[in-house]
Amino acid sequence: MASWVNFLALFAAVLLSALAATTEAHKLAKPYRVTGKVYCDTCRFGFETKYSPYIPDAVVKLECKDKSATKVVYNHTVTTDSNGAFDFQVYEDHGEQLCDAVLIKSPWPHCKILDKGRYRSRVIVTGSNGIISNHRYANNLGFVQKEALPVCQQLRKFYFQSDDE
Repeated sequence: MASWVNFLALFAAVLLSALAATTEAHKLAKPYRVTGKVYCDTCRFGFETKYSPYIPDAVVKLECKDKSATKVVYNHTVTTDSNGAFDFQVYEDHGEQLCDAVLIKSPWPHCKILDKGRYRSRVIVTGSNGIISNHRYANNLGFVQKEALPVCQQLRKFYFQSDDE
């Protein structure tokens, strides 16, 4: 009976050390960096312009889901710096997962509306795709101001002029 208990204890110890080694094998010595910026679309054009300031202290989340996109397997939140930039350090490879940088919150009361086309950005967080660098760039993410700035009328004419003019 004692030998059976010793065998089970030894088996459990080997199994636990194997699991710990497997977990440690997925930790990267050099993390992936996922960077981008958060801006306010002051002209309500759906993209950045020269009148789009970057938003400090905005909250951004990096979220990775399984392939079926139903279960969140990684979730980390950061706040943008004084230049509106976010920087995630990711110590795991997420090769078989779908990862997105997602806007959560703007500190600016006049610019809190999520831009439907710019509130999330897909990011590839794996080394199994041919990208040599560990630095990943998310598309800039945007909030929309409630009302466009008056100066945007001139810019609208410039951006949206027709070929007939």
